[in-house]
Amino acid sequence: MKRLALIALVALVACKEEVAEAPDPVDLTPDALSFFCQMNIAEHGGPKGQIHLEGYPTPLFFAQVRDMVAYLKSPERDAKITAVYVSDMSVAPSWRQPGISNWIDADGATFVVGADVAGGMGAREVVPFGDPAAAEAFIANYGGAALPLSDIPDTEVLGPVDLDLALETPA
Repeated sequence: MKRLALIALVALVACKEEVAEAPDPVDLTPDALSFFCQMNIAEHGGPKGQIHLEGYPTPLFFAQVRDMVAYLKSPERDAKITAVYVSDMSVAPSWRQPGISNWIDADGATFVVGADVAGGMGAREVVPFGDPAAAEAFIANYGGAALPLSDIPDTEVLGPVDLDLALETPA
């Protein structure tokens, strides 16, 4: 009977699905390329995003957070997402230099959606903040609304982009 119980216990432990720890964010390097356009991210201002996929050694980088959110909403992915990080614009040196290591977990960020600001690729940007008060200050200057990642509407990140809009580039 003890042997049967031991075999059952070993089988349960062997079948237990391991919960993988999320990988740490990767610092942005001068040679990082944006996933969709394969352009050098360092040449474009505004907040950035990175998505880690199971089985991939390096993250996918995005020149605009808008593009990263579009990827998250897309059903066509190669692997399971293990972590998502965005630039924390609360502590970014400037819009032009959003930082190389000030990444925050996207699930805990406050996103300003609908502000009149252009991201690195010229489209209206979805701007992440680690500090909700900084997001509110940004809204006072540029408009928009503060939302969690899960509430960003599809209309803000999917579909055509009007590059003729008079959008600002924050200082």
